[in-house]
Amino acid sequence: MENPDRPWHGLGPEAALTALESAADSGLRVAEVEARRRQHGPNDLPEGPRRSVWRSFFEQFQSPLIYILFIAALFAFALGRHGDSAVILIVVIINALIGWFQEGRAARAMEALRRLSSPRARVVRDGEEVEVDTRDLVPGDLLVLAAGDGVGADARLVESSALEAAEATLTGESLPVRKSVETLAEDTLLADRANMVYSGTYITAGHARAVVTATGTATEMGKIARMTVESRAPKTPLERSIAQFGRYLVAGAVTLFVAVMSFGLMRGMDTVEIFMVAISQMVSMVPEGLPVAMTIALAVGMQRMAGHGAIVRRLSAVETLGSTRVICADKTGTLTRNEMTVTAVWLAPGRIIDITGAGYQPRGDFLEHDERIDPTTDPALATLLTVAALCNDARLVPPDGSDTRWRALGDPTEAALLTAARKAGIDLDDLGRCWHRHGDIPFDADAGMMATAHCDPDSGDSFVAFKGAPEAIVAMCGHVWDNGSAEPLDERRRELVLKAAATLAGRALRVLAFARVDGTGLDATADFSGFAGRLTLLGLAGEMDPPRNEVRRAVEQCRQAGMRPVMVTGDHKLTGMAVAESLGIAGEGDLAIDGSELSGMADHQLREKAGRAAVFARVHPEQKLRIVKAYQDRGEVVAMTGDGVNDAPALIKADVGVAMGLTGTEVAKSAAEIVITDDNFATIVHAVREGRLVHRNLRKVILYLFATSMAEIVVLMSALLLGYPLPLAAVQILWINIVTEGTVTVNLIMEPPEGDEMRQRPVELNRPLLSADLLKRVALMTPVMAASTFSYFAWRVSQGVPLVQVQTETFTVLAACQWFNVVNCQSATRSAFGLGLMRNRWMLGGLILSVLLQVLVLYWPPMNALFHTQPVAVADVGLMVLTASSVLWAEEIRKFFVRLRLRSAPE
Repeated sequence: MENPDRPWHGLGPEAALTALESAADSGLRVAEVEARRRQHGPNDLPEGPRRSVWRSFFEQFQSPLIYILFIAALFAFALGRHGDSAVILIVVIINALIGWFQEGRAARAMEALRRLSSPRARVVRDGEEVEVDTRDLVPGDLLVLAAGDGVGADARLVESSALEAAEATLTGESLPVRKSVETLAEDTLLADRANMVYSGTYITAGHARAVVTATGTATEMGKIARMTVESRAPKTPLERSIAQFGRYLVAGAVTLFVAVMSFGLMRGMDTVEIFMVAISQMVSMVPEGLPVAMTIALAVGMQRMAGHGAIVRRLSAVETLGSTRVICADKTGTLTRNEMTVTAVWLAPGRIIDITGAGYQPRGDFLEHDERIDPTTDPALATLLTVAALCNDARLVPPDGSDTRWRALGDPTEAALLTAARKAGIDLDDLGRCWHRHGDIPFDADAGMMATAHCDPDSGDSFVAFKGAPEAIVAMCGHVWDNGSAEPLDERRRELVLKAAATLAGRALRVLAFARVDGTGLDATADFSGFAGRLTLLGLAGEMDPPRNEVRRAVEQCRQAGMRPVMVTGDHKLTGMAVAESLGIAGEGDLAIDGSELSGMADHQLREKAGRAAVFARVHPEQKLRIVKAYQDRGEVVAMTGDGVNDAPALIKADVGVAMGLTGTEVAKSAAEIVITDDNFATIVHAVREGRLVHRNLRKVILYLFATSMAEIVVLMSALLLGYPLPLAAVQILWINIVTEGTVTVNLIMEPPEGDEMRQRPVELNRPLLSADLLKRVALMTPVMAASTFSYFAWRVSQGVPLVQVQTETFTVLAACQWFNVVNCQSATRSAFGLGLMRNRWMLGGLILSVLLQVLVLYWPPMNALFHTQPVAVADVGLMVLTASSVLWAEEIRKFFVRLRLRSAPE
């Protein structure tokens, strides 16, 4: 195989294909692909060095708190308290094992999701065009490239038509580069190699075929990637919030340590004992399990979203989704089924022909005035459908053994035109052979049209076919085909055509106009201006893409959740508004704004009208950026969908960029945080629900950890201030903080939805972790747990019970308080008895494990020695559990009054 560093730009197309043992018409043989993949490896860029299992384990100990515990263990050992020292070390190792295991699970889940979102490429193998993962590309593969495609490997162009590529990521060139197949000098600089396309760049215009010359680390992008594999992504807002929260807690823990030591020494307590307790209290105040819980929460959220068809590419999107207030969604494919069907054709002077049938199956009838007609005997209709089939980049794939449906390759709008032509009896293969395509001007969003040039090699006849938006095509036309002849397109006829287009659009149809110019060709390097006034209008076609059945319910959920769905479409304003009203997106008083109106608006006017806009129609991709900015200037958190190359800036600008997985270009997918695998609006709503669930479950963990930690501190400080002996031994505090909490904290992350996630207001994006509502609950939970634990402790001391026995019982009461409190934290409003433990098997398992471990500490002699405990009578255990349950009853009373208030509140 050839050296990938060979100057491929210095070889002609045929020479490059020969050197790579490939062919311009058939590509590689499938049998050869696997051999080349073994030789060159997968087409992946290098990743940062993966941590070994042992390194990952030892990194669990890299925490200031762990260092403090190690010092405490050494200190205890030196002073002869070998049991305490052993317990500290065992607890630290158990905590490290839990974190190591959970982080490993999260990393594996994220790696699996990364593989799910790998980009795709179109290649020719054994003469058939197929779609493969870019990581499966090998040198010699024949790439098929079109506007919007990401380039999956370095490749030498062998065919090119008006191809332009954006190479800013590689060369820094801000404008797209025009490409060609011409052979260049070997010393041509990288940025000037117009006959090459490179991995990591993308196609902005035109189409081409190119033979892969290098993959993986041998590509130009791979060489750069090898130098940057150590770079790290910035922390997300949630990570920064948790880090700041942790710093506050560490400062509080140090203050607590000083206070405990001071009070203890003032009371003349044993220095070693009070030091160990102070260290334990420091540990109790800092929820060292929170970072692991956050990682698990986001990973679980990503997995749940993937189960609903939403692949999360950036963790920050999971948290941002819960704060989304506006969802700007494309109509076609997202709100509708993306199975375009031509349902009506307009021909001059005013004929309307309806076409039956749905989807891409070429079966249906042509009806005029409800009477069936034969399209093969109608020259005007046949001419329009012929132009529609030729001015087309899509392809229909008939059913095969694995799929019984007709499928579209390419734009669904264009595929619908092919279906209509086949319904009329036009053989598309014969048509392509008869009218060779020898040039084109790809679709231009600004001009609103495309053109293709065709000639008959036998007769020498030629013409240029045009397709585009009615207003754009009509503006270029000088004549209209009317009753078998080309008539001047005067002002009366022009108004008639535009009125017909508006009528079709009012039926929720997407309207396209078709025209042709006979006896000419085109210059692919020129624009459309040279054809102004020369076109002959053939007629209009109206297509319908039926709304998805599940979208209306999803729209209702959006409104209940305080989110505003907004349709962004390239269709006519009347079409967009008709679909929006049918789905509940538009209501009374809502506005529809088209691209021309938007262009005439100042930013402050757009910002004002955006609040009432339900539809943005005939929008250019660059105008999406203004729409996103207008909503953000209003203080909204915006999710924006997109699928095209020019959608990338808007996807990046939006708070959450959502790319379409089926129809989306690789550029759009790379720019987005989330890829929707089924292009369905309802899937976006599912993802928002999961984002809210992740945020809610994290808040449950924070509430649980903070409330229980504060209760321990209050119990200890109360004993010190009131002259009581220490209610807990240091190792018992460590056990509660790390083992008792650790067995249930992560499991709280696994809480399923409560069912009201989409009836809540959006989460404030920068909401503090300990918000006012959580602090109010802490203000109830902490005093109740502290009072029940301390009162039990004081009562048992007053009875003259030996201190070891009292500490053992107090230890158990506090552990039981944790069990009841984690049940409390499952919901802020719903009764724990109504929820039931069986809804979260992870939580149930964690509670059972925690109880069993506590039994072990109480009744197994080796554990008695380590944790300074002694067996407790079963009757006393019942009293301790009943005492600890007070926190459950207090929360149940609070929840009852909350539910009462919510029921009596206005809707």
